[in-house]
Amino acid sequence: MPHIHKRYDFVVSVFIVRRSKVLLIYHKKYNEWLPIGGHIELDEDPEEALYREIKEECGLKVRILADCPNIGHGGVKPLPTPAYTDVHRIPPAHPALARKDWAHKHIAFIYFGIAQTYRVRLHVREHREYRWVSASELKKPEFKLTKSILFYCRKALQKAASR
Repeated sequence: MPHIHKRYDFVVSVFIVRRSKVLLIYHKKYNEWLPIGGHIELDEDPEEALYREIKEECGLKVRILADCPNIGHGGVKPLPTPAYTDVHRIPPAHPALARKDWAHKHIAFIYFGIAQTYRVRLHVREHREYRWVSASELKKPEFKLTKSILFYCRKALQKAASR
């Protein structure tokens, strides 16, 4: 994926819930548990990237829990509104690039969804394993979730439970 800017890339993330558990994948490159997601390609809008990433990384059919007004017309495509957005730093691939002036960041559109199917098809080149994690399991030491990932997991579980 070509970077569109020296310091920033746009990405999508989706926290997928099924039966009061949220899907987390162990990402090989980052060595941590994360949601499904990835870069928005140059020829995509956020919605297209969202569904492509879901298909590529887990193969689930997912209903996105987002508002999207029915106002489309010639030249206008409404997009699902993310639950949250954030910007987060991505560690450099090489420690010598860890200087602040080489910081690479992702501007993330964060969505919540409910799995309509149950069989995960893991993207084995990028991910080592997946787990469906309950609210009580989120703080287990084995997951070592960041404050933001923990927050989004809990919010996704709450949103799915209210539907």
